Amino acid sequence: MGTWYSKPWRKVEWEESTRNSLKTSVQNYTPIIKSVPRARILLVGDVGAGKSSFFNSISSVFCGSITSQANAGPNLTSQTLKFRTYNVREGKGGRPLSFLLCDTMGLEQTANGGVNTDDIESILKGYIPDGYQFDPKIPWNQNGDQAHTPPLKERIHCVVFVVDASTLPLKYSKDDRPKKFIKIKERANLLEVPLMVLLTKVDRVCPHTGKDLKNVYWSNYLKEQIYKASDFLGIQVSSVFPVKNYCSETELDMRSDILLLAAMQKMLHLADDFFANFVEDGE
Repeated sequence: MGTWYSKPWRKVEWEESTRNSLKTSVQNYTPIIKSVPRARILLVGDVGAGKSSFFNSISSVFCGSITSQANAGPNLTSQTLKFRTYNVREGKGGRPLSFLLCDTMGLEQTANGGVNTDDIESILKGYIPDGYQFDPKIPWNQNGDQAHTPPLKERIHCVVFVVDASTLPLKYSKDDRPKKFIKIKERANLLEVPLMVLLTKVDRVCPHTGKDLKNVYWSNYLKEQIYKASDFLGIQVSSVFPVKNYCSETELDMRSDILLLAAMQKMLHLADDFFANFVEDGE
């Protein structure tokens, strides 16, 4: 964990101007298709990986102070029991930005635990409403309404796998690939939904990065973790982003904000890649 490169393997200018530029980019985002008011980003991952914490962290960046709208914490079972879609607002009580972060139950690795992968497919297609209560044993169904096809604005436009960097060596080796991740990836690929990885808790697996997030792209160990996540999920390395969510902090930090905003900006770029496959007047 202590091996270092002679220069960073991703270039970041750790300046207030970088944070401000990224924040403005995300704040001013609008989908490239006019019939879609907001890009819908689906966060999926194991229990405790940091899905809800990522929403809280992004919301905090735009509120200007630490917030905690979504339930998050170190529970052994998922705290998110419903399908939830969260607005991020421009300041406290401000206008909602042009994207939604969608949260699901954790992917508990038991047959009858965590979100059902059939439910994930229904979410991707836009069928499951906000507030739907998950039942791991019984997936959602359309009650026979097979004729209804949700419009593009109700579908998921980017899927983000949220992966805890501290569990990656044990849980994501080639010899033990969790089936739920693979099934979700396959279904997203069939629907041509772009995929991305959010590697969380990077400060916990690299002591030097824990002391100073500016070290994140100097660390050989973290680079190896990013390549492991890329290899396991079959997602290009350029779509794997390390972040540190706000958990115990009481004040915002420029370095955390830069990593969080860079990841959010990538999600929106991928959503636009998805929209580029559609002709607006066909929707």
